[in-house]
Amino acid sequence: MGLRLKFNLVLLAVFVVGLGATGYLSYELLHRNARDEVLRNAGVMMEAALSMRGYTVGHVRPLLPADPDKFLPESVPAFAATEIMTLLRKKYPDYAYKEAALNPTNPRNRAVEWETDIVNSFRTDPGLGEISGMRDTPTGRSLYLARPFQIKDQACLACHTTWEMAPPAMVKIYGPANGFGWKLNEVIGAQIVSVPMGLPIRNANRAFVTFISSLALVFAAVFVILNIMLTQLIVEPITELSAAAEQISKGQVNIAELPAKGKDEVAQLGQAFNRMRRSLEKAMSLIDKG
Repeated sequence: MGLRLKFNLVLLAVFVVGLGATGYLSYELLHRNARDEVLRNAGVMMEAALSMRGYTVGHVRPLLPADPDKFLPESVPAFAATEIMTLLRKKYPDYAYKEAALNPTNPRNRAVEWETDIVNSFRTDPGLGEISGMRDTPTGRSLYLARPFQIKDQACLACHTTWEMAPPAMVKIYGPANGFGWKLNEVIGAQIVSVPMGLPIRNANRAFVTFISSLALVFAAVFVILNIMLTQLIVEPITELSAAAEQISKGQVNIAELPAKGKDEVAQLGQAFNRMRRSLEKAMSLIDKG
């Protein structure tokens, strides 16, 4: 087995081990970063929904006519936020937004089983500010981010304490059985943004393939450069030295000196070989004269 082959085998083994370790660590890191990025985007969506709720209360509702016989859903903050997020979903279809409540006025906001568990977790632990996790769905695993929705404004209770106190037009639309009995500072639901896990996985896999491909290209370039350097600086000089030693071993001492310029180990070996050849040549000459 030649020196170059041994070197390449060792280099290849180091690369395989290094690529495996780097690939494992980068795969985990990229998937975790992709997941965190999706959750950050989900948090931005929630803040946008809250901003829409605040805008509706502060700017839209005061401009609407106060007609007890007419109820406009657009004046409800939850309705406005949900509609805005529905429009946003047309551009970002992977993100699903819902204000899930245990006892909502609008039936479309009623929490399903897994959402009910999240809301109850917030109700059990008032200090819990956020929940994220994954769940299985018919279309695959889904990543979700949830934050509690709490009644902090006394004005909200005007429509949600009892149906007798609520606007008749609202009761006429949604009925007297939904959205009542709320209390101040009570957690009545949760903002939930769901994203299929396929989205962060695709992003992470794309980044992983790009990274590993770049690393492989760098290794290929380094491999070629090292082989060229190995050939010119070590293999060729040692091959010449071996050929010269072979000729001397057969009694052919009158050979040209090897080029041995430089101060590295190979050059020093060549210089030592040249001195040995000259010494041997002189010794053979003295023997012949004797």
